[in-house]
Amino acid sequence: MACDWRTDRIGSALRGENPAVLRRLEAGFAVIGDVQFLPGYSVLLVDDPNVERLSDLPRARRMSFLSDMDQLGEAVERVSRRMDTAFRRVNLEILGNTDGFLHAHIWPRFGWEPTDLVGKLVWLYPHDRWTDEQFALGPQHDPLRKAIEDELDQLRSVR
Repeated sequence: MACDWRTDRIGSALRGENPAVLRRLEAGFAVIGDVQFLPGYSVLLVDDPNVERLSDLPRARRMSFLSDMDQLGEAVERVSRRMDTAFRRVNLEILGNTDGFLHAHIWPRFGWEPTDLVGKLVWLYPHDRWTDEQFALGPQHDPLRKAIEDELDQLRSVR
């Protein structure tokens, strides 16, 4: 029996079975986030499930991962700016507190966010934003996915 791709995000990406993958990049996988209460939320997954932290990578791979993070961040920024006039910025985070593999969060931030949260960490959003089905990734996000994929392709062609 095949396991749920969410329990093996990197392995499923390596096998071509992770439906959230947007593009394979140099040192990882650009994926769209499971939740979209901030439209465009994406994650960069390292391409080796045994890598737990940035310092586990040799210097050249580390620089490739950070370059991939920059590239995904720029793609999300371009798409967010084009799709929503209230776009403010993109936050880039490498945390590692929950998942035991290297990954980076790409969070677009918007002026329409609640005033008590707009300038704070995304992780302070109420629990329902993370669990409510209305914010779950689904087919309604296909145009957003396509836009980010197209931006990644465009950015890769000029690098």
